[in-house]
Amino acid sequence: MSRILSLVRPNIAALSPYSTARDEYGGPIGIFMDANESPYENGYNRYPDPHQAELKALLGRLKGLKSENIFLGNGSDEAIDLIFRIFCVPGRDNVVAISPSYGMYTVAAAINDVAVHSVPLDENFLLDSGALIAACDSNTRVIFLCSPNNPSGNAFPREQLLDICRRFNGVVVVDEAYADFSSNGSLAADAVATDNLIVLQTLSKARAMAGLRIGMAISSSEIVGLMSRVKYPYNLSRAAMEKAFQLLEKPVEDEIRTIVAERQRLYSRLPSYPFIQKVFPSDANFLLVRVDDADKLYSFLLEKGIIVRNRSRIPGCAGCLRISIGLPAENEALLNALDTYAI
Repeated sequence: MSRILSLVRPNIAALSPYSTARDEYGGPIGIFMDANESPYENGYNRYPDPHQAELKALLGRLKGLKSENIFLGNGSDEAIDLIFRIFCVPGRDNVVAISPSYGMYTVAAAINDVAVHSVPLDENFLLDSGALIAACDSNTRVIFLCSPNNPSGNAFPREQLLDICRRFNGVVVVDEAYADFSSNGSLAADAVATDNLIVLQTLSKARAMAGLRIGMAISSSEIVGLMSRVKYPYNLSRAAMEKAFQLLEKPVEDEIRTIVAERQRLYSRLPSYPFIQKVFPSDANFLLVRVDDADKLYSFLLEKGIIVRNRSRIPGCAGCLRISIGLPAENEALLNALDTYAI
């Protein structure tokens, strides 16, 4: 038995996945009378490919990966939920996560009746690997790490993340939703070669497809196979896959460079305002900013039609607003509003 299979919930290891009509027949197009679909053709009357073969092949070419190492879900949130369902026995097992970080890890844990051991980052949002490993016990099955982290924006060193994989006997999840904006690169290739590493990515951020809800898990073929067995049969719609296939043909490198340049521009300009205490370094498409009165500034910007995220009530982020990087004109509108607030 492999190390990973020994971590899988027994009922999941024994699961016989639902077999769709397209699993049982994948031959040439004919008269389909096997799936209880409507026979009236409108482009969407037939079920989509449950295995997303064409979209996975395209993403594999773009990322230098094999399709067998790519799981596609309804946003990365589906992959997060599946990880709990595959590896964590409700009411017994636990996971370890950093704080502050993406809130869906703790929400998915609560839904699945799995305890979370939270490890605070330091005042600069740096990660203490020793504290992370010390928070694990015999029932810890998964460690969740977001890099670049949300809401702090900083990426953790590649070697630190791989060292955690080596030191932990369970599964390590590294959420790379914002990695396209970071000079640190991706651990995708490492996820294929490391038996206990899952890398999450998304088409929502750099690829500008948040409305399509397509997320990825990149890992060993064994882990991807488990996720594919547990997912709902038709978890991505034909419309979403077709639009994603079309948009993936469009280069985004110039857009990413513009966002990174605008991030640097705001990072340089924001500290000049007397009511801004600190702008934290970021590898993402947003900046976390500590201000004198987060509620007051948030409300002021809202009155100006500028919507930022008030993060001041989550651990480690007292007095902080999170500002997503917009178009150059939108970022200029933010600065103009702050000029008015400063008067």
